[in-house]
Parts: sequence; structure tokens; C-alpha cells
Amino acid sequence: RYSLFYNHLKNIEESEGGLDKFTKSYKTFGVNQLVDGGIYCKEWAPGAEAVFLAGDFNGWNPFSHPYKKLEYGKWELFIPPKDGCSPVPHGSKLKVVIRAQNGALLYRISPWARYVVRDEDKVNYDWVHWNPPQSYIHKNPSPKRLKSLRIYESHVGIASPEGKVASYKNFTYNVLPRIKDLGYNCVQLMAIMEHAYYASFGYQVTSFFAASSRYGTPDDLKEMIDVAHSMGITVLLDVVHSHASKNSEDGLNQFDGTDSCFFHSGYRGNHQLWDSRLFDYANWEVLRFLLSNLRMWIEDYRFDGFRFDGVTSMLYHHHGIGTGFSGDYNEYFGLHVDEDALCYLMLANHMINSLHPECITIAEDVSGMPALCRPVAEGGGGFDYRLAMAIPDKWIQIIKELKDEDWNMGNIVHTLTNRRYEEKYIAYAESHDQALVGDKTLAFRLMDAEMYTNMSVLMPLTPVIDRGIQLHKMIRLITHALGGESYLNFMGNEFGHPEWLDFPRIGNNESYHYARRQFNLTEDDLLRYKFLNAFDRDMNKLEERFGWLASPQAYVSEKHESNKVIAFERAGLIFIFNFHPYQSYVDYRVVAFKYKILLDSDAGEYGGHQRLDHNTEYFSEEYPHNYRPNSIMV
Repeated sequence: RYSLFYNHLKNIEESEGGLDKFTKSYKTFGVNQLVDGGIYCKEWAPGAEAVFLAGDFNGWNPFSHPYKKLEYGKWELFIPPKDGCSPVPHGSKLKVVIRAQNGALLYRISPWARYVVRDEDKVNYDWVHWNPPQSYIHKNPSPKRLKSLRIYESHVGIASPEGKVASYKNFTYNVLPRIKDLGYNCVQLMAIMEHAYYASFGYQVTSFFAASSRYGTPDDLKEMIDVAHSMGITVLLDVVHSHASKNSEDGLNQFDGTDSCFFHSGYRGNHQLWDSRLFDYANWEVLRFLLSNLRMWIEDYRFDGFRFDGVTSMLYHHHGIGTGFSGDYNEYFGLHVDEDALCYLMLANHMINSLHPECITIAEDVSGMPALCRPVAEGGGGFDYRLAMAIPDKWIQIIKELKDEDWNMGNIVHTLTNRRYEEKYIAYAESHDQALVGDKTLAFRLMDAEMYTNMSVLMPLTPVIDRGIQLHKMIRLITHALGGESYLNFMGNEFGHPEWLDFPRIGNNESYHYARRQFNLTEDDLLRYKFLNAFDRDMNKLEERFGWLASPQAYVSEKHESNKVIAFERAGLIFIFNFHPYQSYVDYRVVAFKYKILLDSDAGEYGGHQRLDHNTEYFSEEYPHNYRPNSIMV
């Protein structure tokens, strides 16, 4: 694999003048404003017979501005300035006109378009030339690379209690302060790359270089990232390079009239479950397009890294469909692995690490591909982190299938600690996947219908609500402290957001009722959501203080099946969990030296029963316990 990567890198050096020049193509492809006021246009359309530029600037004449054909399927056009000004004004609409091999004229949006919009009375998006007189100027430096990553997974459009598409401005001034207060130091933004279908959650991308216009302008997004940086918050982009929308009118599909431009032709170029197109990662111009795309998001918008979506689909020719992964190495090496896709990921991480070493990359891979998070120089994938995707599945399985007294402590600890040596994992109890319609969040699984009637502090604390609130806190804390080297939470889940997430679509009468986050629930003193919100905040603040995510893996001193107790040490802290449904313990011996309570899920401010004295300090005795020389009674 390293040999394949090295050959690609060598070819880029020899034929393109190096990786730096190769990945700067976002500055020359598409439609670009020149310093003298002229316009330079460049496209890759290998299947086209002729290429033209049409738009408001030429009265939509499809033939007045033909491109000149270059080598290797490239086309270019230079439009001189008009009276010292740009011949294509800011805000004017454009289309690339392709004469296909069958003679048909195809009106397309440039794959490199920076801004596309959809009028309310139209189905398709329009390409708008974005060249404002004064672009947003970033004022704040990017934060330094974080040791402990506490990620708030977010979607701009649903980040409001109101039933509407929320804006970048709303996120900047209403949501970022909330994220900061909760103790998260990183925000991971979904659905930023333009996608025509809102209900796709941003995973059916149509314009890869365009920030979604449904939330505002490119400058609004730049301001949002700049304000996040001023708060010391790292900003990651959920990047979708695993597939693309099948749209052709306003997407990449059949850009030049063939099914092989950017994608594999025929069966290999289609994802049977996602109904989308699959990139040809062996193609030189596809590599240019995708690598330049990453660089544009970093350098133009100042994103601090990426979460790569759908990595499992990229890694294997079977795309993970109908395939289980047991950890056997035969599952990761062989002809079923798409080495071209893996080589692209290595190139992407090498480029990011070489040009912007402060940036972070995360792999969403469910298969457990070995060395995915080891350096490229070792033959690894080069990612910094991978998602610990088995953990949320384990919590769902436990809550769905087991009675409380049947919870297996050893199995919980195994799932939380089962990760590849020296590869960093992002632990999470639930993400956006569990919040979507058709699934249930932890809070909804634990409390279900009673969330509608019994979350008021004026109502008696029912057994269902009591159990749900306590387990919600315990599950999140043990996942945070034991499950990885980073932690992730999807917006709203920190306080047990009720119901599910569903975008407007035909099936729900285009309703926005479930496409929102009811942050106002935490601000109502009469509702118990405030307890979960406060616990999540203090849990993050405690990690910020002690840094257990950046510490070596925990030493688990106890996983007692009959007592339902788990105890472990990490970052100089002792974590003790009693998962027994009805049994409390007095004078319970655990491994420790000096003991003082720092975080207690049973505290009153977290909706607990206040059964422990936080003012007492306990000192250990020389009493060996669980292979440690000292222990205390708690």
C-alpha cells in the first residue's frame, strides 16, 4: 500500500510540479476572477465534443464563449475585462454548456462552483458567480492542535427551536456560546457541502466546493468559523468523498454527458443502497478534484480538519454491504479491498499533514481496518482518530434486549476498551445516527412516552424517569472516561432531547416539526432536562481539568458481575459505577489512595437523590485489593 501511495506521490511530483501545486487547482478550475479584472475558466470534461460558458453576462447565448480544448480532456476560456471591470459581475448566474458526443447540449453547473442557490419556485439549483467586492477577512488564528478532543456534532439547519431552516448567523450568535458553556472544544459540522435534498442530512452532495446556501452566504460561514476560533473552538467539516448525488442538472453526475466522468462506469460506479455515484479514485483528475476540495475548505474557510464519511464503503469493493467484520486479518487484505480508494485516503492525509499539520482527520470506519490511524510512513492510512462505532451499538443492544439485572459488566468494559493498539478512538454513546427517524436516542429508549408527561419537577419522580435520568448520565460518563481518546456528542442529546429527528419530506407533509433542536427545554427550571444538561457540562469541565482523554488507557480494577460494579483508574482519578438496579453498598472496598468526590451523578443538581457527602475526604489503608497495595471503603 505504501508502494502504491509512493508511486502516486512520485508521479505528482514529476508531472504536476509537486503536491502543493497539484492541490492548488481550486484556484484555477471553475470560473476565477483575475487581478486585471478578466475571467479565467477551466474545466475537465473528457467526453465533451465542445464546451461553452453561458449566463446573464452574455444574454444566455450558448455559443458566444467557447472553451479551447487542451490535453487530457481539459478545456479553458479567458474572458478579458470590460472597461476595466469583470465581464461576469458578482451575483450573476452561469452555466457550463456541454455539447455531448450525441450532439445534445447539456447545461451544467461547474463541479468547481463556489456558490449555488435554489429559488423557491424551482426544483434545481442555479450556479451564482461569487465574487463580492470585499470578502470576509478572518480576524482570529486557528486554535492550537488539541490534546483532548470533546466534539459537539452539529447541523446548522436544525440548530433552533423554531420549525425552519436555521442560519449560519443563528449558529454563530446562539449556538456557539452554548457549545462553549457546555465544555466542548470542537464542533463538527454536518451538511455544509451543498446538497440539493435537505432530508439527505448532507450526505448526497451535489456541489463539493459550495457551502450550502440554505443557511446563508459563504461569508456567513467564514464569520461563523472565525467566531468559533475566537472562543478557542476547533471546527471540523463532515466531508463526503465516499460518493456523490446522482443529480445531473445540479450535480456531478454525467457532467460531460458520459457516466464515467469523475465516476466508475457501469455497475461499479453505483452504490446499490445509497442510490449514488462512486468515484474513480484511480483517475488523475478525480484525485486533483478531491484533494483540491479538501485544501479549499482549509485555506478559504479555515476549517481545522475533517471527519471523512463512509470510509468503510470506500475501503472495500463490497462497500461493507452484507458483510460482517470479526477482526480476522483476511477481512482487511485481499482483492476485495479497493486499494485505489485507500491510496486516495493516504494521499489526502499526507497532503493535509504536510501542508497543514495542525489539522485533524477522523475516519468513520465500522470495519476496523488495521493501521488506518497510523502514519502513512508506516503504511497506515494516516488518520488521527477513528470512530468507536461499536460502543453506541452495544448500548442500544443492552437497553433493548436485557433486563437491568442481566447487564454484563465484563462485556461493557470489553466493548469500551477493545481498540487497536496506538490508534486513537473517538468514543460516543450516541450520534446523529441514533437520533434519526426510525431509531431512538438513549433518552427516548430509556424513558419513551413518559418524557411527554413526567419530565416536570412538579410531577412525582416516577421509576421510569428516575431510572432513565440516572442511566443517561452513567452511560455517558463511562463512555467518556473509558471508551477512547476523544469524545463526541450529537447536539441536543446531552440533555436527552425528546423524540426523533426527521427532515421535511413528502412522507411527513414537508414538516419541520422534528427538524429542530429544542434548546429552550434546558432553560426551563420546571423541567428535568436541566439536570442532564448540567451533568454533561460538568463532565466536560472535569475532563478539561484532568485530561483523561489525553491520558493512557484506564486500568480497570473491578468489573463485578453480581454487584454490578465497575471501577477503573485514569488520569489520577478513580471512576466507580454501580449499575445494580436496586442494591446500594456501604463500606465498599475499591482500589484508591486519597479520595474526594469530584463528580457525582447522584447529586441534586443533576436530578439525583443526594445520598453522598461531598465534604468528606477518605484516606486509604494498606489493605491489598484487586492487585493494588492500597484501598479504601466507599
